[in-house]
Amino acid sequence: MMLRVAGRRILGAASGVGGGEAAPAAAAAVRRGYHERVVDHYNNPRNVGSFDKDDADVGTGIVGAPACGDVMKLQIRVDEGSGRIVDARFKTFGCGSAIASSSVASEWVKGKQMEEVVAIKNTEIAKHLSLPPVKLHCSMLAEDAIKAAVKDYEAKKGKLAKADE
Repeated sequence: MMLRVAGRRILGAASGVGGGEAAPAAAAAVRRGYHERVVDHYNNPRNVGSFDKDDADVGTGIVGAPACGDVMKLQIRVDEGSGRIVDARFKTFGCGSAIASSSVASEWVKGKQMEEVVAIKNTEIAKHLSLPPVKLHCSMLAEDAIKAAVKDYEAKKGKLAKADE
């Protein structure tokens, strides 16, 4: 919400709304702002929501960064037969970059094998979103959330296999 308000204020100032000499400075701030992919994923996040964490075919990864207060929950639904991730959902409490990183991660894992998704690196997410160095922790959270969701799913499968024996 704050990103939207700030963006409107900057864009309003850049377009001359409110007048004054702030317009050139605001226009420069717009050029240095978030990359359009971050803004797109923030304004139109993909796969927001959650699954029942107790479902046997759902893996849940919850990670956080105490330094900045971002918390990310990523859930994957896995087809047991093929081992392919058929759906993903996320909920994130944090800045626009954290929300965008979660949204990208949820898109990238869908349709892939679990072995493939654990190879997704935070640097790939950061590069895709053109995150500045101060926001790299957001892409690191997304990578950690993917790995935690896969680990949770595999732990559930291990418990079910032992229960069947």
